[in-house]
Amino acid sequence: MAPTGCYHRGLMPEGYVPIFIFLAVATLFPVATILIFKLVRPALPNVVKLDAYECGIKAASDSRGRYTVRFYIIAILFVIFDVETIFLFPWAVRYQKLGWFGVAEVAVFLGILIVGYIWAYKKGALEWV
Repeated sequence: MAPTGCYHRGLMPEGYVPIFIFLAVATLFPVATILIFKLVRPALPNVVKLDAYECGIKAASDSRGRYTVRFYIIAILFVIFDVETIFLFPWAVRYQKLGWFGVAEVAVFLGILIVGYIWAYKKGALEWV
């Protein structure tokens, strides 16, 4: 009696073959492209080519300077509040079916969001200077 199932003569399932082909192509294409262009490109480094370019002007200072923490705080707050507002989209899609319960949920959600804004404002996190 012949074995049944998804295995073909004891080998791997046939459904995985396209996945392995895709992985091979997805791996080989970038590697081959990088190697080909590394062989073809001209490599004549000199001081002018390796110098930082700032609109034709000599660099004023080192680009690896430190930034104040304020920039990072503003960026993180923007991402947090932006992601939270994305949660309004599913509610907007289903607001008719949710009814007043959905309106109450969004009111609570927006209330928490407004409390977060007020807290960040009072802490001075939204001040740029």
